[in-house]
Amino acid sequence: MAQLAFLGLGVMGYPMAGHLKAAGHDVVVYNRTAAKAEAWAEEHGGRAAPTPRAAAEGAEFVMACVGNDDDLRAICLGESGAFAGLAAGSCFVDHTTVSAKVTAELYGRAKEIGVGFVDAPVSGGQAGAENGVLSVMCGGDLAEYARAEPIMAAYARICRRIGDSGAGQMTKMCNQIAIAGLVQGLSEALNFAMAAGLDGQDVVEVISQGAAGSWQMSNRSDTMLAGQFEHGFAVDWMRKDLGICLETADQIGASLPVTALVDQFYKDVQKMGGGRWDTSSLITRLSQKP
Repeated sequence: MAQLAFLGLGVMGYPMAGHLKAAGHDVVVYNRTAAKAEAWAEEHGGRAAPTPRAAAEGAEFVMACVGNDDDLRAICLGESGAFAGLAAGSCFVDHTTVSAKVTAELYGRAKEIGVGFVDAPVSGGQAGAENGVLSVMCGGDLAEYARAEPIMAAYARICRRIGDSGAGQMTKMCNQIAIAGLVQGLSEALNFAMAAGLDGQDVVEVISQGAAGSWQMSNRSDTMLAGQFEHGFAVDWMRKDLGICLETADQIGASLPVTALVDQFYKDVQKMGGGRWDTSSLITRLSQKP
């Protein structure tokens, strides 16, 4: 078993760190809100550290799952950052969804101090994290990925190296692009069914068994029909991710017309006060004015 640190105990990180402890690893945690780290340590029997650097000291692997580019830089760099505490030969695994730009920056900084760096964003939402069945898409040096993969297995249904550093983040962008279009299509289908006077659950039961079936339909249609939107990844975070997708698309010359449109639909949901609703709340803007 390994000596690990986990930085960031949000809705994803909290259970992910728990799976690592349950797998028998020695886990030290850090969270910006110290009380949450203390609560995790009390629940799981690990230890809370006051800074990312303190958490990283002595760790073979440091896993991180924070909010955005700035949050990631904050826990990695500076006098109290994790990179200041990591020993040469250790490995930093970033589960945050961030830009390829910051990934390249931190990969380079890690190389300078003899530390491995794997970008490993995840998909599967809060339920996937809690149940230990996340999809983990990775970029980085093959040797570093090979070392980290058995550790990530504690919370992964599938874990795969897609390519060199940054490939994991690019793959997560593909994931978010696909989800955006799927959720909008499902929202329109369910809204259409209700407008036509059909029983939405009956409709879903039938069409989910054919070509229209998807994870979103199987896991979100019931709550969408019930107007319940507290079941996963928030609209605010989705807009952050889609912004990264659209910016990167401009850089590489890719066209994302549907993604750009759905991003604006999510903006409408934010204006309705739904920034913390889950992403399936797109359906609300079809029957309400933003």
